[in-house]
Order: sequence, then structure tokens, then C-alpha cells
Amino acid sequence: MTEDDSREHVVPGSDEDLETADVRGYDFRDGADLSSLLESYGTTGFQATQLSEAIEIAEQMQEDDAKVYLTFTSNIVSSGLRETVAALIRDGFVDVVITTSGSLTEDVIKTAKPFKMGEWDADEAALRKRGINRLGNIFVPSDRYVWLEEYLYDFFDDFFAEESIRTPTAFARELGATLEDEDSVLKQAADNDVPVYCPALTDAEVGNFLYYYRQRQDTDSNIGIEILDDYQKLIEDGMFADTTGLIAVGGGVPKHHAIMTNLFRGGAEYAVYISTGMEGDGSLSGAPPNEAVSWGKIKDDTELNYTQVEAEATLVFPLLVAEAFYK
Repeated sequence: MTEDDSREHVVPGSDEDLETADVRGYDFRDGADLSSLLESYGTTGFQATQLSEAIEIAEQMQEDDAKVYLTFTSNIVSSGLRETVAALIRDGFVDVVITTSGSLTEDVIKTAKPFKMGEWDADEAALRKRGINRLGNIFVPSDRYVWLEEYLYDFFDDFFAEESIRTPTAFARELGATLEDEDSVLKQAADNDVPVYCPALTDAEVGNFLYYYRQRQDTDSNIGIEILDDYQKLIEDGMFADTTGLIAVGGGVPKHHAIMTNLFRGGAEYAVYISTGMEGDGSLSGAPPNEAVSWGKIKDDTELNYTQVEAEATLVFPLLVAEAFYK
């Protein structure tokens, strides 16, 4: 082997001139502007470029007057993203909300008692003795749940007074109507007639308190929550929509409920995922949008119509919302 042969292995030549954009980041010479910074993400690479795609798709959803589904897990409401979600609903950017029972639980608690900043590296046994629950670096004293139990018991009396079998959407709507906090997701949803679907309503303190409530001697033992009516309505409303767009913050049941019910209409036209879930274990939370294309849950278009931002939501979701909805 000659020196020229070895050099060709190490530094292969190429006559191809790529027509894609140059990789280039933000120029800080003239200071900083958030909108210009986010625009530069398109040529920054890695997850910055994925976020740029997400912004473009979210803007396209609005231009096409798509029915927008916002799905999220309860940690979103645990964090300061609660206010972001409430704003989107209040200002008419969201048509359907799908979330978990923990979101409802924590949204109601925050109307009366705040969550507190804590730390990741805490003495868990000591926290338990103090009656403090840890959510990442957020602390939630147990007295919040004592207050919630009393609040929900009063609510349950009215909620089941005339009908013993209710739906999760009715639960969310009527509960939201009792709240006064303008930053409440449930209040904004109730005030703006945005349905909140919660297919796993019992999977949080709401479920615990429903269980205890039904055990009381003065309570109708036949009370219950029926989910199929909600599922039918979610499917049929999607089927009558001309265009649908999904913004899935996190994975799990909320994300899949949105894409599964869009299957009945041949898939959603647009989808944006924000997730840290890994694809390698085949889990639903880590499944990227192109996997949903294989199932017919998201449509495959020749134009950019879906993307995933592999990043933690508190970092990127407010940026997406700021640029795509409030620019």
C-alpha cells in the first residue's frame, strides 16, 4: 500500500456540493434577541434544530386551523409549566387536553397551597418524617393532600348528587368550575369549554379519595367513573375535524390516547413530541413519531409534519410556546 492509498482512506475526497444550509449559530455581536436566537436554532444542529422544526410545525398547525391536542404528564403541572399550559388554554390555542390524574390533583392543590423549591440530593427518610414529599427538586408538604381530601369530599357530594356514574371529562369540567385561580389549568379549561380527558383518573390521590369516599356509610356504593363515553367522544370529535395537530409533552397514556384516537381518522396531520424517553426498550414513552406513522396514528407527509425534541420539557416547552404562539 502506498502513501497515497493510505491517505485516501484517511481523507477521502468528495466532489459533491451539498445544497443544505450551512451550520451556523447565533451572532451575539449586536446583543441578544429571543426570536432571532430561536430562528438561528434551525442551523445550529442537534436538538436546537429539532426545536426549530417543532416551532415550524406548531405554526403550521395554526395556519391550517388544526384541532390542537395538548397532552402532558403530571410533572408538567408540578413544575412552573402549569402557568404555560393555562395560558395556552386561556388564549384559545388548545382545543383538547389529555393528561393524567396527578395533573388534576396538583392543579387543584396549587390553587390554595403552593409547591416549594427543594433539592435533588435530599435525605429521603428525614423528609418522610417531616411529612414532605419530593418531586425531583420540588418539595410538596403532606398537608396539601389533607386539604385536598377535604376539598374533594365536598365536591364529590355535589358531583354525584344527581348522577351516580360520571365521566372524567365531567369531573374535570365541574371541578374546574369551582376554582378561582386564574393560573389553574382546570379553571381555564372549564371557562373556555376545553375538554380535559383523563383516562386514568384513579391513578393519583383523586383515586384514593374516591375509594375512601365510596366506603363511607352515607355514600351511594354505586357511584363510579365511566371512561368509554369519553373515549367515544374523543374519537368522534377527531373524525369530524378537518385537520388535527398533536403537541405531546412527555409520553405515557396521554400521548398514546391522542395518537390512538387519531388512528380512527387515518392519523393526525401534525405532531410535535417533547420527550426524554428512550426508544431502545420499545416503550410507549420513548416511541418517536415515525413509529406512530407505521401504525397509521400520524400521517406521513412529503412536507415536514412531525418531529421530536429530545429534551427536558421545562427547558424547551416555554421556548416553543413563546415563538410559535406568542411571537
